[in-house]
Order: sequence, then structure tokens, then C-alpha cells
Amino acid sequence: MSSLLVPTVLENTPRGERAYDLFSRLLRDRIIVVNGPIDDTMSGLVVAQLLYLAAEDSKREINMYINSPGGSINAGLGIYDTMRVLPCPISTTCVGYAASFGTILLLAGEKGRRFSMPHARIHLHQPLISGSLSGQASDIDIHAREILHLRSEINDIIQEHSGQTLERIQKDTNRDFYMSAVEAKEYGIIDDILTYAEKKLPEPEEEPKNK
Repeated sequence: MSSLLVPTVLENTPRGERAYDLFSRLLRDRIIVVNGPIDDTMSGLVVAQLLYLAAEDSKREINMYINSPGGSINAGLGIYDTMRVLPCPISTTCVGYAASFGTILLLAGEKGRRFSMPHARIHLHQPLISGSLSGQASDIDIHAREILHLRSEINDIIQEHSGQTLERIQKDTNRDFYMSAVEAKEYGIIDDILTYAEKKLPEPEEEPKNK
């Protein structure tokens, strides 16, 4: 998020003109954008925004828009746990692509308030090992057991929010598993697919008649 060129929004207030960066302006409307890989920096920003909005009003809905290929499991779990412990409802919407832990955040939204854009893609897989493992056999065994633990934990989360059986989830996440918005709805990851708004152009003004 920090590497993006963020537009500035100007607003007229009783005290004069005020400038906001776009994400701060969206935050005023209780909108959080999860855009890009999920790492410690991203997790810290999202968690801070969630905590701020919950402290501001613990009953009003928060809207989270997700376009993320996933990333760090531990960083993602930090966001997921925060979403779950806060009292305010959180709606989630997939914009473009939700993969790996991006999909976990998508399905963690309030039941009935999980959405997807019509052409978004949703993806699941088992936890990956980043980099290469080296060292003593006992250390490699520790890493292997941790991966298996994380896989079991994530599969339990998917089961809780989707309603699918563990057997099916284990089979589907054994390899890359891609879904359309329609398939994600059938799977229980989202509740509805957003439809295109009907755009109404203003009626052309009539030419004044010559008297």
C-alpha cells in the first residue's frame, strides 16, 4: 500500500478546504481496502484500521474490499482474529482476485454479507513453504509439523465459514483450486454476487422553440 501513488481528495468544510489521502477518506465511511500481498506491514495497517473503527462505533458495519493474492499466514491470521473478536459486523467483497489468505479474509465476513464482483476469481490451496529448508533433520521435521498444523487450522476455518466437509476441503486444497464467483457462492465462500447498476443518462434538454 505504501508504494502506491495515492490520490488526494479535497473537501469543503465550514473551516475551509481540507485534503485527505484517498484511503483516509474511505476510512471515514468505514471502508477498508485490502489490496496486494498480505505481509506484516499490510496486516498492521488493516488491524489498526479495524480497531479504530470498532472504537469509534462498535455497532456500525465495516466494509472490507479485498483484492489480494494472499501471503503470510501469520500476518493473515492477525487480521482474521481481529475481524472475529470485534463486536461490529464486517462485510467483505472480492474485487478482482482473492487467493490463499485473501480468500480466508473474504469468507470471514459476516454471514449474509460476503460478496464478490461478477468476474472476480477466488482461489484456495494448502499452505506453502517459502524459500528452501535446510539444517538438521530435526529442524526440518519441526517445520514440516508446523506446516501440517497450519494446514489443519486453515481447513478448520474454511469448514466453519463455508459449511463444507473437512474431507472435501482437504481434497480441494491439495492442489490449486480456482473458482468463479458463481462457484464460490455454491461453495459457501460468498453469499451473493453483486450486480451491475443500471446507469441512467440525463435526458437531453429540449432546444428552445423559436417564437
